[in-house]
Amino acid sequence: MDRNRENNDRKDVQNANKFTTKMQKKLVVLYFLVLLAFAGLSVRLVMINRDNGEQYKRQVLSQQQYSSRTIPFKRGEILDSKGTRLAVSEKVYNLVLDCKLMNEKEEYVEGTIAALTQCFDVEEASIRSYNEQNPTSQYHVLLKQLTYDEIAPFQELQNDEELGKYIQGVWFEEEYRRVYPNNTMAADVIGFTSKDNVGNYGLEEYYNDILSGVNGREYGYMNDDSNLERTTKAAVDGYNLVTTLDANIQGIVERKLQEYNDTYKNAAGEGNGAQNVGCVIMDVNNGNVLAMASYPFFNLNDPRNTDMLLGQHVVDGQGTIQETVINEETLAAMDDDTLYQQLNALWKNYCIANTFEPGSTIKPFTVAAGLESGKMTGNETYQCNGSLTIVEGQKPIKCHSYRVGGDGLVTVSGAVERSCNVALMKMGQTIGKTTLLKYMQDFNFGLKTNIDLAGEARTASLVFTEDSMGPVELATASFGQGFNVTMIQMVAGFCSLINGGYYYEPHMVSKVTASDGSVVRNIEPRLLKQTISEATSEKIREYCKAVVVGENGTGHTARPAGYIIGGKTGTAETQPRGNGQYVVSFIGYAPADDPQIAIYVVVDRPNSDKQDDAKYATRIVRSILTEVLPYMDIFMTEPLSETERKELEEQQIAYKQKLMDQVSGNDISGNDIGGEGDVPQEGSQTGESSAAGESTGDEGDNPNRPEMEIDPETGYGILPDGTKVDPNTGEAIDEDTPLDLPEPNLPLGDGQGRGEEDGDENPF
Repeated sequence: MDRNRENNDRKDVQNANKFTTKMQKKLVVLYFLVLLAFAGLSVRLVMINRDNGEQYKRQVLSQQQYSSRTIPFKRGEILDSKGTRLAVSEKVYNLVLDCKLMNEKEEYVEGTIAALTQCFDVEEASIRSYNEQNPTSQYHVLLKQLTYDEIAPFQELQNDEELGKYIQGVWFEEEYRRVYPNNTMAADVIGFTSKDNVGNYGLEEYYNDILSGVNGREYGYMNDDSNLERTTKAAVDGYNLVTTLDANIQGIVERKLQEYNDTYKNAAGEGNGAQNVGCVIMDVNNGNVLAMASYPFFNLNDPRNTDMLLGQHVVDGQGTIQETVINEETLAAMDDDTLYQQLNALWKNYCIANTFEPGSTIKPFTVAAGLESGKMTGNETYQCNGSLTIVEGQKPIKCHSYRVGGDGLVTVSGAVERSCNVALMKMGQTIGKTTLLKYMQDFNFGLKTNIDLAGEARTASLVFTEDSMGPVELATASFGQGFNVTMIQMVAGFCSLINGGYYYEPHMVSKVTASDGSVVRNIEPRLLKQTISEATSEKIREYCKAVVVGENGTGHTARPAGYIIGGKTGTAETQPRGNGQYVVSFIGYAPADDPQIAIYVVVDRPNSDKQDDAKYATRIVRSILTEVLPYMDIFMTEPLSETERKELEEQQIAYKQKLMDQVSGNDISGNDIGGEGDVPQEGSQTGESSAAGESTGDEGDNPNRPEMEIDPETGYGILPDGTKVDPNTGEAIDEDTPLDLPEPNLPLGDGQGRGEEDGDENPF
């Protein structure tokens, strides 16, 4: 019986553990129901995400703190050829207040405001007012562009264990500020940036894409504990520009232009020493621009400062120069649009953006065209009687020597030396308009040079064509009247005249580098064409040398002590003809026997009762080269005369006196300075030369110089018959007799034309 009971119990247990078919079916049904529920839920989630995903996303984000900030790129630097920084980007900080975080506790509000008012120039009332009106604001800029030194005291308070815990909701937003260490240096060339870090004018505009980088970003979602991981995309800095400029040469040039203005400002009337004064120095063998400047300057760190407008002539909406001079009264009366027109004129680079009639500096180009084309041999002679009738029945066109009966019989060299208009007009007739125009185009007149600067003027409509050039236009064009050029066109073409005929594209940048110093691109000199042969170039050098050292040369006062240079003076009559206003200039090269640099100085309408005197330009050239040539280790080519030696010693005394005055105020004028013949370097003071100082060593011994008295007001020599002459050369000065030039048939305006501007193609 016990056995039977055990068997029955075993059977009951087996029946209890048995998984019946019915139970299996129920389980399968349950499985499929759960699977179907998950499938339905998945479909529903997909539909919700499709139809309402953005809405729910915004709801979630509104309940979280979202952290995101821009990491600014650093704009590339601009350097001179020797590494001097001309434009840099300095890290600065914006002071930002997060009211929401500051308002979490009352003690945060008081502690934070107390720290802010203690360390920064902010008003407590202003902060409290904003906080009351915007308690949930998370971004309010209190101050902009603070330096590290300015924020350091506040950061010390933040890091203090006791005080720092009560300072909440303040952070510093990083950005970069463009800084120009030398203020006005090379302002026309460099340009400046706007508030949004975009370049305006000059290199800053032309190479804006190269100098600019790409902003980075740091972002992520944060919970209340700020535990979520941040993601950072680093900023990419802009590339650096290494320019062809030499800051020392640039500094010398700008100082001499300033000295000129200081000398002639308000001389004959209210205003600057001239409407514009420009200078370009270029390496003749590769097109590198070593210096480029025009006066008036402006401060790159404060380009909208109106102080430099004082003394300028008012410019109208079309860019035309008016008679009105800007002073405190006229400045105060200007509306915003008129003021911007004046600033726009100030910011333009006169050396590339303004056009003018070149005058006699074009004569070497005319002679070169005749020699190179074979229309002239160089052995011709020309009779100048003071004027030449081009078209019967019309007024003859006069030469500068008209009052003394002309220059007489002159050779080709003598025509350039004396700057004889009649001889050049006869050369033009021999050359013919087709040939002359062909060579003028070869020298790039009427074409852009494509210098890598924003704002170069287009002059295609300001030069003659076959259709617009008649006999009179051919005559006047041969000596530089009736058509317009830019300074950069002239100096680039002149370099090819005297370097063997090789025309290089002028350029400002030699290489592009990365922030780590690696070279991204080398910009090699670009030889575009050969304009004339070496033989023709050699003759032009000889002719231009005679302009400076020849007995009858017009450029004696351009020669620096101890050096022989070559060049050509220019005096261009502006429009309307007979208005007594002139653009005077000198274009030259040094040394004469081995040209290394070319220099071009233009003085646009000197502030003088008698403007047609090239000495306004030649004296600037002389003053600049006296310092630049020794700085470039170009040795003196000629012995110093006693006059020159004394002049250089006086310059050294003035320079050392200035240095001593800055230190102790001592007078050292009586001390032995030693080092006779040494030419002062950067910083020396070379004012306008006296009459004796202007003379070269040979001019003082000229036995053929007539007896004369010196007019103390004008500095002219007065012959016994009352004729006014140059006191150095004895050449008659045609003070009152105009050349009777015809009005040009090209749209040159008043000679102050700016040409047409268009967007410059960036090579990158």
